[in-house]
Amino acid sequence: MFTTRPEIAGTFGVVGTTHWLASAVAMAVLERGGNAFDAAAAAGFTLQVAEPHLNGPGGDAPIIIHDAKANRQHVICGQGGAPDAATPAKFAELGLDLVPGTGLLPAVVPGSFDAWMLMLRDWGTMEFGDIISYAIGYAQNGIHLVPRIPAAIESMRPMFEQEWKTSAEVWLPGGNTPAPGALFRRPALAATWQRLVREAAGPSREARIDSIRNAWYRGWVAEAIGRFYGTQDILDSSGRRHRGLLTSDDMARWAASVEDPIAYDYHGHTVLKVGVWSQGPALLQSLALLKGFDIAAMDPNGPDFVHTLTEAMKLAFADREAYYGDPEHVQVPLDHLLSDAYNAERRKLITDRASTELRPGAIPGYTPRTDLAAAVKRIELLTRAPGVGEPTVARLGAMGGDTCHVDVIDRWGNMVSATPSGGWLQSSPVIPELGFPLSTRGQMFWLEPGHPNTLAPRKRPRTTLSPSMALRDGKAWLSFGTPGGDQQDQWQLVMFLRMVHHNLTIQQAIDAPCFHSEHFTSSFWPRVARPNKLVLEGRFDPSVRDALIARGHDASLGEPWSEGRLSGARLEPDGQMFAGANPRGMQGYAIGR
Repeated sequence: MFTTRPEIAGTFGVVGTTHWLASAVAMAVLERGGNAFDAAAAAGFTLQVAEPHLNGPGGDAPIIIHDAKANRQHVICGQGGAPDAATPAKFAELGLDLVPGTGLLPAVVPGSFDAWMLMLRDWGTMEFGDIISYAIGYAQNGIHLVPRIPAAIESMRPMFEQEWKTSAEVWLPGGNTPAPGALFRRPALAATWQRLVREAAGPSREARIDSIRNAWYRGWVAEAIGRFYGTQDILDSSGRRHRGLLTSDDMARWAASVEDPIAYDYHGHTVLKVGVWSQGPALLQSLALLKGFDIAAMDPNGPDFVHTLTEAMKLAFADREAYYGDPEHVQVPLDHLLSDAYNAERRKLITDRASTELRPGAIPGYTPRTDLAAAVKRIELLTRAPGVGEPTVARLGAMGGDTCHVDVIDRWGNMVSATPSGGWLQSSPVIPELGFPLSTRGQMFWLEPGHPNTLAPRKRPRTTLSPSMALRDGKAWLSFGTPGGDQQDQWQLVMFLRMVHHNLTIQQAIDAPCFHSEHFTSSFWPRVARPNKLVLEGRFDPSVRDALIARGHDASLGEPWSEGRLSGARLEPDGQMFAGANPRGMQGYAIGR
């Protein structure tokens, strides 16, 4: 089977990310003697400079790791919680029935920094100054601008010039949109990182890392965030100006945490996801439904495969909408949702016809709350303001940008799967003292009472960010993931099943034409849905589209290379490592030896 590039094979270490510079940086760290945790952290910080339209220092980052020495897997939660002042009553007082998609109000505590630092402290081997040196160099000396960065900046130019003037100072140097291919410098961001390195103190590497974490969350970084958010009236997607709710005290109360992953066994594999504070378990629910179908007998590019997966995902994501939320604040019946008995009944709903309904399951003691009709009606709000939602997959699959992903395996067998995002240049204004904007992940909350994902102080929004890892026969095998908002666990499901049932390699599975459903409610402002909408990558044979339309799908063909930004890395029993990366957008890259 033709692939756009070779699947990288090696025995020393492999890396796959959404940008070639991050992959090169991670490999450089491995060559210097660092492990996968050092390398992934360095890649993560580099992505904040290389893909500022997709993530930033003020963003979010869920991470799954495999510790080879202990033979254990962990989740590092880099998803911050809502400010103490953020309540449905506060938003009602402001006359808002949705959390805005841009500006200061949707900010949560920026969690990516502490997630990377916690991983570096407890599993890495290198100093912060060593792993951040690559990102500092690019911020100080300039990074090559891929075309989508200037395009994102130009789309926001009126907002920057008229309203978010601190962003104009960073993204419109000399008053101009930078040209594609130019070197772009971020001196204020470089200065922020350099000060953290310079002021690190303590008798041990771990103590020095903790001192940097304290500076960020309980020191001068938090103070700068609190000042800006408490004094600026910023235009957001509501069409009005609002001050932020996030304070330095909110920053000080939060820290990244370590959790056990959620696991599901499927055909000799154990798939690991982060908890129900993300959409990740929806992939596991999809597998639980699909376990009763002969996926191996289906053409992986044929209508049976696309239809069956789409209908399973509709059911799984309906449950995501009805039942998922931060488990520290609400009770989520995940054991029931993944049980054989529940999925045997739900599986009966999958027929040879496309469903046009949003059908969460019935669980004793729970009342599912979804409103598909309201989500459809909100489509008209999409034209209200630039920068809204997550810059993700546009209609017909055209990529407007999204998130980032990092996969690393080292010579000791350690693995990292991380999906950093948030703090995009389009979503909120730059904090001038620091040189970067913050996450707007709070837009994923609902404001209506009684929903498991209703806004509450210190609660995590049910994020779309969803890295994956899989064990084969009980041994760490595959790290994988993708950007893409609500499409993340759709594309990952397709990739995984093609590898498991059709023996595709990582690169073959990434290159193969993919698809996504827009049937269920979007996670981003203004929380729209397009019932029964199915977007196929343009390389599917038109006969597949026609067959799906005959089954009742509202199916259309997008551009030829438009679906997914997957990357992955795997470790086989003979010690060989393999990695692949996405060719779409011409940024992703895999490296190894």
